[in-house]
Amino acid sequence: MASRYELLQGMPIFGGVRADTLDFLLTHARTVTRCKGQFFFLENEPGNSLFVLESGQVAVLRTWEGRQHVLRLLEEGDCFGEMAIMDLLPRSASLLAQEDCSAIEISTADLYHLYKQDIEQFAVIQMNVARELSRRLRLADEQLFRARSESEQR
Repeated sequence: MASRYELLQGMPIFGGVRADTLDFLLTHARTVTRCKGQFFFLENEPGNSLFVLESGQVAVLRTWEGRQHVLRLLEEGDCFGEMAIMDLLPRSASLLAQEDCSAIEISTADLYHLYKQDIEQFAVIQMNVARELSRRLRLADEQLFRARSESEQR
């Protein structure tokens, strides 16, 4: 397993972030563990942090017509919860541990402390998160386009 520092270094949302900034974030971040079957958070809950999965696997779930549907599975090195720190809206999905998990939690308070200490590094992280969200939106748009095209062909 990669060290916490290496884990962050290898993630797109921390690309171009200096080592001292990663150290700062890791010093302030907390470790969150969940046993298989426990939720990291639930859809529509307030959100004030993002998570980097250190170990385990989690399912991203959305509720539709009273049933939960798996959108995707996340594994070591994936991040989740970053939408809530950007738009300050409730969680858009639930995250359920599929096995015992450990994650690094970086709160909006941690990011605010970084903002006060080093606005340039804060801006790099914010731009990286925006790029990641944009990449995911493009992927979702492509999937929606394909699904609509296929349904029209039937």
